Amino acid sequence: MSTATVASAPLVFPRTRRRLAANRLVFGLCWAIVAIAVFLAIFGPLIRPHDPNFSQLQFQFVGPFKASGYLLGFDSQGRDLLSRLMVGARTSMLGPVLVVLMSMAAGTVISVIAAWRGGWVDSAIGTVMDILFAFPAILLAVLTSAVFGAGLIAPTIALSIAYTPYIARVLRSAAVRERARDYISAAEVQGLSTFAICFKHLIPNLGNLVVAQGTLVFAWAMVDLASISFLGLGVQPPTADWGVMVSTGETGVLQGYPLESLSAGLCIVLVVVAVNLLGERMVQRNDLEGR
Repeated sequence: MSTATVASAPLVFPRTRRRLAANRLVFGLCWAIVAIAVFLAIFGPLIRPHDPNFSQLQFQFVGPFKASGYLLGFDSQGRDLLSRLMVGARTSMLGPVLVVLMSMAAGTVISVIAAWRGGWVDSAIGTVMDILFAFPAILLAVLTSAVFGAGLIAPTIALSIAYTPYIARVLRSAAVRERARDYISAAEVQGLSTFAICFKHLIPNLGNLVVAQGTLVFAWAMVDLASISFLGLGVQPPTADWGVMVSTGETGVLQGYPLESLSAGLCIVLVVVAVNLLGERMVQRNDLEGR
């Protein structure tokens, strides 16, 4: 029996090692994509090769490498496509980051209050969260933009409100488990205030789950904000934004020049997939640590 086990081990180990190596490669690539997107969001407007809003109509729909110094060619209005992609990273990343910060802050505070107080407070918060679940995030953002005007601020606030119940529900269950731990009881016996216990002990122990949920919310928000910009209710032209570029590139698609829409759409997809994969990995790691 032992001989068979030893003999089969070399057949399993290489497969496991290749799988681990593949996972490291995938997640390393995801980190690289996120790092590049963050770098462009910060420094893109400073290092872009040309003015992203300067139009040269004689170069309309000119493809890549057909003009010196323009690697990706020009868009439907004769503007440098590479420069617009680099500058557009800022608004495309800024909106989702603001959504994450606001929704995660609100969701964390609400979940901790519900878990700590319990009883009718928990029930009332749960009822309000259930009501908010009835409003789809994208619909709420579109209605808010239609009422308060197009731009980045209105849909960002609307999405933050819409995502808060999802975060609060996940974090509440974890906060309830932490609330019942011995270290919380020990802190209460020592006379620490509720504020000190929650913000110095309970919330830090939710940190891994907060970060994991934040990555998932970021991916949702990027898609929703790009969709709103595509509909003309988000970032307004001529400001460079990936969602706007997908929309303005429609005319090029119909004329056989899809590069503007495809390049902007590819940037959105790459960042969303990379952040989603990293978020799922963090959630899995958190589940393993919880067990």
